[in-house]
Amino acid sequence: MRLPLIAPADLTPEQRSLYEDMRKGIASNFNAFKVEREDGALMGPWNPWLHEPRIGKAIWDLTLAMTAEASLPDNVRQIAILVVGARFDAAYEIYAHIAVAEREGMKPERLATLAADLKPVDLAPDESVAFDLSYALVRGGTLPEPIYRLAVDTFGQHGANELIYLVGLYSLVSTTLNGFNVPVPERE
Repeated sequence: MRLPLIAPADLTPEQRSLYEDMRKGIASNFNAFKVEREDGALMGPWNPWLHEPRIGKAIWDLTLAMTAEASLPDNVRQIAILVVGARFDAAYEIYAHIAVAEREGMKPERLATLAADLKPVDLAPDESVAFDLSYALVRGGTLPEPIYRLAVDTFGQHGANELIYLVGLYSLVSTTLNGFNVPVPERE
C-alpha cells in the first residue's frame, strides 16, 4: 500500500470531519466487508480519500448521492460494479462487492464468472443489459447506440443515467484502489 492508514488520533481537523462523515455512511451502506483497522483507521478507497480531504470529500459526496438516489435493483448495481472491478482488476473492489453480492444471495458460480471478467450465462434480461452496458463502457469509447437504447427501454432514462454514472464512479474507485495499491484485508 502506497499511503499509510491514518489512525483517528492522527487526523487533521479537515480529515476528522470527512472521517466522521465517511464512518457514518460506511456503517449504514458499506457494512458487508472489512473497512477499518482495529484502531478505527479506514481502509479501502476511504484511506486515500482521507489523505486528500478536499478531493476525497467530493468523491465521497458523489458516492453518497449515488447511494441515496439509487433506483436500480441492487443485483443490477452489483453486476455493474463487479464488471468494473473485474475489468480494472481492482482487488479490493472485487473483494468488497463479492461480499455484498454474497450477502444478497448471488450464487458463487455467477460471482466467479463476473470476477473472471466474463458474462454469466444465467443473467436475467435486466442484469444482462447492465452487464453489456458496463462492459462496453469500461472498454472505452462511445457506448454503442443499441446498448444505450436497450438500457433506456429497460431502466427508463433515469435508470440508464444512473447506470452510466455508477460505472463512472466505480471506475474512479477502482483507479484509486489500483493507483495506491490498496490491499485486500484477510477474509473473516
